[in-house]
Amino acid sequence: MEIKTSEWYGFKRIDFKFNSRECILIFPSNPTQDKKWLYKTEYFDAFPQMEIEMLKKGYCVAHMQNTTRMCPEIDTDMRPLFCEFLINEFGLNSKCALVGMSCGGMQAVYFAAKYPQYVSCIYLDAPVMNYLSWPFALGIGENDSSKEFIENMGMGLSQMLSFRNHPIDQKEKLLKTGIPIMLVSGDSDTVVPFCENGQLLWDYYRENDAHIEVIIKKGGDHHPHGLPDNTPIVEFIQKHY
Repeated sequence: MEIKTSEWYGFKRIDFKFNSRECILIFPSNPTQDKKWLYKTEYFDAFPQMEIEMLKKGYCVAHMQNTTRMCPEIDTDMRPLFCEFLINEFGLNSKCALVGMSCGGMQAVYFAAKYPQYVSCIYLDAPVMNYLSWPFALGIGENDSSKEFIENMGMGLSQMLSFRNHPIDQKEKLLKTGIPIMLVSGDSDTVVPFCENGQLLWDYYRENDAHIEVIIKKGGDHHPHGLPDNTPIVEFIQKHY
């Protein structure tokens, strides 16, 4: 395996390929005894402040390239193989904490619902939960990315109107896993509106008397992800992992 070594915000970074996909692994200066790690599913370099804080706490951070951010099943099914590789090759913990921002949120949901044995907890930030809301922008959202979806997923609007495998459709499986979830969203998100996406998951958990930690950013748009002070997210991950 060919490995390229560099530095990422003062931490050791390695880049390598796994099953022809570009991958990244960041090492903390003082790793936890059981080598806990975060799996950031999409947008690796975007809004990295929380991941940097977790590196300081001794957590590794990993990422694997996706074929598309729209989350085809082939990407979901590659994730457990990537986890097994990291576990066997680098001795990482058998479970990870998922970090899912926007499209990465739906990727995290699909993965956790199908392969919960690899997941300790999930941090979702403005997650896409409803394809009709985004990328098709059929609600109040202002960002129509349907062309990208159609090109990558091979399904148009007429098919999506009867589609029954949205990220939110994983809610029953996700609830049954018992995996702790933190949801962070802005209440004024113009790209992935909270009322059409994250709130659907929150409502389902409340309807079933299940706990989900939710932080709503008043007046918050889709960006920036994270919080001005990411302590609540850091503490959530440490508590459940």
